[in-house]
Amino acid sequence: MLLRKAVTIILGFACLVFLYFTIVSAHTAFRSSSQMPGGTQEKQSQYRLVLITQELETPFWDQVGDGATKEAQKDGASIEIWGSYGKNQEDFLKKIEIAIDSRVDGIIVQGLDSDEFKELTKIKAAFYGIPIITVANDVPMAESLRRTYVGSDQYLAGKMIARQLLADMGESGKIILMGDSRQEYYQQQRLKGIYDVLVGYPNVHTEYAVTPDTKEPQVIATTQDYMNRMPDVKAFVAVDANIASAMIQEIGRRSQVKPYFIYSFDDSPESLTLFKQGKLDGMIEQHPEAMGKISVSLMIQWLKNETVPLNTDGYLTDIRMLKAVDKP
Repeated sequence: MLLRKAVTIILGFACLVFLYFTIVSAHTAFRSSSQMPGGTQEKQSQYRLVLITQELETPFWDQVGDGATKEAQKDGASIEIWGSYGKNQEDFLKKIEIAIDSRVDGIIVQGLDSDEFKELTKIKAAFYGIPIITVANDVPMAESLRRTYVGSDQYLAGKMIARQLLADMGESGKIILMGDSRQEYYQQQRLKGIYDVLVGYPNVHTEYAVTPDTKEPQVIATTQDYMNRMPDVKAFVAVDANIASAMIQEIGRRSQVKPYFIYSFDDSPESLTLFKQGKLDGMIEQHPEAMGKISVSLMIQWLKNETVPLNTDGYLTDIRMLKAVDKP
C-alpha cells in the first residue's frame, strides 16, 4: 500500500515536471516563430547582385562599377564587384561559376564570346534560374540566354569611326584595321559598321590585321609586319582598344605618328591618355556609368516582375565621336 502510494507520488511529480518543460518549450517555439517572418522578409527585400568583369580597376570598368553601386544603393539591393585583371579568362569564368554556385539573385557580366561562357550562362545559370545581363560587351542572346544587353551600339560605333576617317583622310587610301584573333562579338559588330560605310568607296582599301592576343610584343610584331607590307598605308583603326597603345608605339618607332590617321575606342586603360596626347585622331566615347546604372535598374525590375520580359535586343547607351584638335 505504501509502495503504491509512493509510486503514485513519483509519477505525479514526473508528470508535473514534464508538463512544465512542455509549456516552456512551447512558449519558446512560439516566440521564435513569431520573430521569423520579420527576419525572413528583411532578408528577401535585399537582392544580392554581382557585377563581373575581366578588367578590374580600369577607368572604364571603374565607372561601370560606380554606376551599378549607386543604383543598387538607391534601390535597396546589395552588389559586389568581382573580376580578374588583365583579361585572365580562366579566373573570370571561375568567378561566374562561383556566383552561380552562391545562388546570387542576378549576375551582370561583361560578355565573353566563348563556348565556356555560353555554357555557364545558357546551361548552369539557366538551370538555377539566375538571370544574366551582359554589359558593355554583348554575346548573342540565342547563344547565351542572357536576359538583355546594356551598352553601346557597337555597329553604330564602327560606322561613326569610318565616317570620321573618310572626313579626315578623304575618299582614297589604304587602311589597317587591327584586332585580336578571338574576334569577339563586339569586335565583329564594330568591323561590320566600318565595312558597311567603306564599301561605298572603291578607292579605299582595307586590310584586317590579326594579332594573336593583346600582349605588347605580339601587337608590335603585327604592326611591324603590316607596315612592311603596306608602306603607303594612311590610316589605322584599333578595333580592340587594348591594342592601341602598343600599335601606336610601333608606328612612332618607325616614323612620325602625325602623318597617319589613327582611331580607337575608349574602353582600354590607355585610350584617354593617348587621345589627350594627340596620338589618336578620333575616339569613340561611351557612357560606362550609365551602363552600370541601367543594368542594375533593369535587373531589379526583372526580379520584382515589373518588366518581364526585358527587351532582348538590348538597351543602348549614348556614344559620340571625339575628334582630336591637334597632333604633336
